[in-house]
Amino acid sequence: MHASATSPASPHKRILFLAFVTIFLDLLGFGILIPIQPFYAEAFGARPFTVTMLGASYSAMQFLFAPLWGRLSDRIGRRPVILTSIVINIVGYLLFGLAGSLWMLFAARMLSGFGSANIGAIQAVIADSTSPSERAKGMGIIGAAFGLGFIFGPAIGGIMGQISPSAPAFFACGIGLFNFFLALRFLPETRTPQISPSPISPNTRRFSLVRWAASIQLPNVFWLFALYFTITTAFSMMEQVLGLYIDRIWLTGEPFAHPNDRIKRAAALTSSVLIVVGVVATIVQGGLIGRLSRRFGERRLLLAGTTINTFAFVGLIAVGSSKIFALMMLCGACIALASGLNNPSLGSLLSQSAPQGQQGALLGQGQALSALGRVLGPALAGLFFEWQINLPFALSACMMLVCIFFAARLHLPDVPSKPLHEHPHPTAHSS
Repeated sequence: MHASATSPASPHKRILFLAFVTIFLDLLGFGILIPIQPFYAEAFGARPFTVTMLGASYSAMQFLFAPLWGRLSDRIGRRPVILTSIVINIVGYLLFGLAGSLWMLFAARMLSGFGSANIGAIQAVIADSTSPSERAKGMGIIGAAFGLGFIFGPAIGGIMGQISPSAPAFFACGIGLFNFFLALRFLPETRTPQISPSPISPNTRRFSLVRWAASIQLPNVFWLFALYFTITTAFSMMEQVLGLYIDRIWLTGEPFAHPNDRIKRAAALTSSVLIVVGVVATIVQGGLIGRLSRRFGERRLLLAGTTINTFAFVGLIAVGSSKIFALMMLCGACIALASGLNNPSLGSLLSQSAPQGQQGALLGQGQALSALGRVLGPALAGLFFEWQINLPFALSACMMLVCIFFAARLHLPDVPSKPLHEHPHPTAHSS
């Protein structure tokens, strides 16, 4: 990093705080919809597979557009990309609240997915403002924002859902508007003017196998990409059927005077688990990850996180058999602990593997793979859930075992100085 980008310290703290607030408000709006979304979709006649595909459609748009947002942030700046994406997200929330059919719900979630594909740009803001030794702590800010979004978002969504199924979406729309004006007023541009992204050939302005092949030649990147995809696939399988699982285990056979009463109760129980997840994730990623990464290193944290996740996913099956809801909360805390170790460590290692001026692009590719995992995971989860409700958790545990092997293949990165286009891959061709 240039000296101009690293002094004084106080502006950096301000930038990190603003990045935290921006992503927190963005995730707050997202979290508000989580408790009600599966049951809202079922009210339109959706079966479990369709419910999970609603989440998959959101992530499919993130997969398609996360690299675009990342590359744009490298070329035109972080600020215009983040502001534009927030506006798109607002429109998606509004359409969700006004939806009168299942296809409108899908259109709303796809639009929000397009707008929410900006995490790579926000990660780039943090990477711009931190040194490599402080990168994991900086990336933990995103995790803390996620955690707080999962504390307050589901809590607000559970409360607003008692009014009507559409009330959480309108509230999220208001949160988005506040987020936009706050970022417009206070979020600065962080892309260093002295570092320009390397020229991009016409063949690599769009999705290109050449770009991806060049990326995986960098130290650690192949295994980090594999971890991004596999961890997210396993987590999203669990996440997308969690509410339906709670409904089937604890509410099936319960007497309810009105169908909406069951929806409200299911949303409240789901919210309580997600609040526990958010509290633990915030503590780990907001307060502990910096010290843990300095003491143990990101590779060891990934090994610990993937191991904990393996046992936690198996634990969900045992909890369903016991029908003790307090144990469900404990499993949620373990999953949050694992995610709190995994996510900042992945972002830190990937940013340290990026050439100068292309951190946004490489982080965008990582987020694209995460989004692809959030497409595949829900699709598999819905199908397996319809077959047997424990199967999604069993498959998630198996995938986490594979991630332990991937994490073991990592080594401390040597930050490359050459841009991606200087790492040729003569056998690859653009798609």
